[in-house]
Amino acid sequence: MVTRATSHSTDGDTRRRVTRLLLERGHATAADLAQDLGITATATRRHLDAMEAEGQVETRVVKTAGRGRPARSYQLTPAARTSFGHTYDDLAMEALRWIRRFEGEGAVSGFAAEQVARLEARCRAALDAVDADDPMARAQALASAMSSEGYAATASVIASGGQICQHHCPVAGVAAEFPQLCEAETRVISRLLGVHVQRLATIANGDGVCTTHVPGSNRGRKAAHGAGGRGPIPLPAPERAQTDNPTGRR
Repeated sequence: MVTRATSHSTDGDTRRRVTRLLLERGHATAADLAQDLGITATATRRHLDAMEAEGQVETRVVKTAGRGRPARSYQLTPAARTSFGHTYDDLAMEALRWIRRFEGEGAVSGFAAEQVARLEARCRAALDAVDADDPMARAQALASAMSSEGYAATASVIASGGQICQHHCPVAGVAAEFPQLCEAETRVISRLLGVHVQRLATIANGDGVCTTHVPGSNRGRKAAHGAGGRGPIPLPAPERAQTDNPTGRR
């Protein structure tokens, strides 16, 4: 017979696993989560319903192929993400506001560049043994290095090259007001991989995952070198139109 205390403990363990899976994936259906959890979809929905009632998860409708009913996809709420390292946000926010008020936007950009330079130095060591002409291999190594820095990063190959997904952002709350942090981080990724990369989504902008596209051809590498490694280069108009944020939010 399962006691109430044991049941509560098991529920807590399962919900922590659900939280971790949603953090890593950005969003998932109950059926997808159930497969990884090794429990039924019905049991998984019970946990998700409880977590939704507690304000830990929220849902969105995902269109499915065919004529079936749209699926419900779950993702963590901003409140749930705060348990993964959003520390000193208020202090950092006030410090950056002070810099912007008395020194200007350029000073904020300089501060952001200096901060991510430390991340760049630590990650560069992890890439020393990786072929400089293989951006995909370097992306995998960089994702591993960034995970050790708290970004819960993964890298995968897609049709147009590859992408790095950061499932956690330690400074998301601050970056929502100061996009210079995201911009500086993108330039670091570009320099470390030796190719032009394009940031497609950010947690600071309200997306579930920070997604960075890594080109698989030499075209991106030549573009990055042509800019002197200073940062992202605008995409051609048709492709850029698909990735622009119509709301203008970051």
